[in-house]
Amino acid sequence: MIALGCDHGGYELKQEIIKYLEENNIEYKDFGCDSTDSTDYPIYAKRVAIAIQNGDCEKGILICGTGIGISITANKFKGIRAALCSDCFSAEATRLHNNANILAMGGRVVGPGLAVKIVDTFLNTPFSEEERHIRRIKQIEEDTDITDAYPEI
Repeated sequence: MIALGCDHGGYELKQEIIKYLEENNIEYKDFGCDSTDSTDYPIYAKRVAIAIQNGDCEKGILICGTGIGISITANKFKGIRAALCSDCFSAEATRLHNNANILAMGGRVVGPGLAVKIVDTFLNTPFSEEERHIRRIKQIEEDTDITDAYPEI
């Protein structure tokens, strides 16, 4: 199950993504928003991140005007690896190397044709399972304080 979320800046692009998902018989849950009326992106990023954290959804797609704010918000949640992508190469690499579980895009940055290709790439690229990538993901997820990164402090 794919979790979808957007603010007003991503609403129209989300509709294109929904068409793609439905045409490909991919189950999804839409966590909003439901129009182009101004709204706050953190609401929808949090809903999608929680749906992935609790196992209701396997992956997520988040869209705001630039994709930046919504991805920053999602990445605050433990176990979430949201990647802002505006090209297929990045979407493929973030699945292969980072096992990203949320794709973020900018509705004012990426057109619908490219967005659908990015989504297709993201959803159909498996994690590589290579040891070096597993090790790096563990390092990302470790709780770290500044003295871990800079022991001289």
